[in-house]
Amino acid sequence: MVNSTFSYFVLGGYVEIGNLRYLYFTIALVLYIIITVCNTAVILLICMNRSLHEPMYLFLCSLFVNELYGSTAFFPLLLQQILSDVHIVSVSLCFLQIFCIYTYGSVEFMNLAVMAYDRYLAICRPLQYSTCMTTHRAFVLILFVWLYSFVKFLVTLSLNLRLTMCGNTIDSLYCHNYLVVKLACSDTTVNNIYGLFGIVLTVLVPLLPILFSYMKILHVCFSGSNQQRVKALSTCSPQLVSLLNFSFGCIFEILRSRFDMRAVPKTLIIILSLHFLIIQPLLSPIMFGLQMSRIRNAFKAVLGSKAVENHPQDC
Repeated sequence: MVNSTFSYFVLGGYVEIGNLRYLYFTIALVLYIIITVCNTAVILLICMNRSLHEPMYLFLCSLFVNELYGSTAFFPLLLQQILSDVHIVSVSLCFLQIFCIYTYGSVEFMNLAVMAYDRYLAICRPLQYSTCMTTHRAFVLILFVWLYSFVKFLVTLSLNLRLTMCGNTIDSLYCHNYLVVKLACSDTTVNNIYGLFGIVLTVLVPLLPILFSYMKILHVCFSGSNQQRVKALSTCSPQLVSLLNFSFGCIFEILRSRFDMRAVPKTLIIILSLHFLIIQPLLSPIMFGLQMSRIRNAFKAVLGSKAVENHPQDC
């Protein structure tokens, strides 16, 4: 366990909001419910519809499971802190939240990478797709994505547990790894080096196959017919929007924790620091569900069968 005289951390990002806490609590609760319902609905749809048991939709299912995972790591503690007058969290719970949020971020990037590779095979090598991307291989890739992320941040967690803490106030609404490391008065050289290495493993490593895949896809788009271009762009646009949205939130949070941003209004900093934890889980199921015709049609089929059950025709 952490060598410290403190048994808890203080989350210093919260300010006194009086009776507005009930409004903020309601907004946060509604967002959490919407995220949970939307992601769970698409997961169940993919699992129950055998026609969607293909690599692309299995990767999507993994993505939506990760959105639920990240939201559950963030929202329950947020809701409790909004209603509390004392914004503290136990050391063990804080490190658990750090582990969950950071693995959520890593799984998100890695999942988007395998999805980009899947689309590259489907669009650029269509004749070889069925042999290169089997259902078995898709499951292996999904397992690798999750194990890669969990092992990477188990190392981070083990390095943090040896630190001696001389402070316990984290300037954030949730537990943040680098801000916790900055509170240590013991040697943090190894933590800082592995932290930078971790950023490379989390962000840059998955970005390489993503960039390679979309460069090849764009080449096919601009060298093919209009029909090929429209089909490729419609298939890849949700993934690109998801990648850009998530990258923006993560990069801002990395910069915020490492550089002085006192010139930026605190309210704006708080909103942007929550971007990747709220917008991404909210956006993903809606965007992919609306954009991908087979998911839309599967939903319509489910809703249509429900309508028939509720309004049976007379014999």
